[in-house]
This record gives sequence, C-alpha cells and structure tokens, in this order.
Amino acid sequence: MIRLALAVALAAAAPAFVATATEVAASPASRVYPPVNQGEDGLSLGGFDAVAYFTEGRPVQGSAAHALTWNGAVWRFASAANLEVFRADPEAYAPQFGGYCAWAASQGYIAPGDPQVWRIVDGRLYLNFNARAQTLWLQDVPGAIARGEANWPRILTDNQG
Repeated sequence: MIRLALAVALAAAAPAFVATATEVAASPASRVYPPVNQGEDGLSLGGFDAVAYFTEGRPVQGSAAHALTWNGAVWRFASAANLEVFRADPEAYAPQFGGYCAWAASQGYIAPGDPQVWRIVDGRLYLNFNARAQTLWLQDVPGAIARGEANWPRILTDNQG
C-alpha cells in the first residue's frame, strides 16, 4: 500500500520535474551571453563613448545622435569624430572581454563590467564589475589578462555550469 501511494505521488510529481528541468535549461548558468556586454536597451558601455577613455582619460557619456551598431550592440559617442575613429578600428577601442568584468573572465565566469570601473593596460580597455573586483584584478594584471584571454570567448557559452 505504501509503495502504491509512493508510485502515485511520484507520477503526480513527474510534470513538476519536467518543468523544473526546463527551468534549469533556461537558468542564467546555462545561458548564452552576447559577445558584448550590454544593457536591456542594447547599449554597450552604458552609453559611454569608448574612444573617450583613450582621448580624454575618463568615461564620457555618448549621444544617440552619434551611434552605430557593432558586434551586436549599440555604441554611442560624444562626437561624430569619435564615432568615425571607432568605425575605422573598433577592436582598438572596444573593451576587452566584450566589456564584461576582466576579473571574472580571469576566473572563468561572466559578470557585467561597470563603465565607471576601468583601466587601460597596454593600449587596451578593461572593465571590472566593481572596485573590489578591480582591486583583485590589479594584484596580477598580466596573469589575470592571460587567464582571461585563455577563457575567452568560451565563457560566453560555458559559464558557471
């Protein structure tokens, strides 16, 4: 009698297991991330001008009047001149690891990069999730970059699983 009750209970729970498996398949740990970190609005760098990090040494808000789509994201610029500089060589100005956190990439996972927490190293722009992540990253920049490059872009699809 107990076995019958257990079998009935398991049979009734089977649809719940199916739903749970579907939910797990759609969980963030198994999601495929876009090649460029972007907000729900599709903006890279939170709308900041990628070129300005190099030319002005600080994040500068871009304008919708000076925008282009590259690598699946919308990039905004403070001026038409900066837009043209980026258009001529986007790889030179786009943040490394798609604008995701450089520390997280070095550890083998994805975290969003904060456009206010950044560093240019050897002519490349790197973002970190927050000041703590940047502090950890700065303890061994060459090693962290090498580990991040070894993990990139695999971590876009093979993340935290």
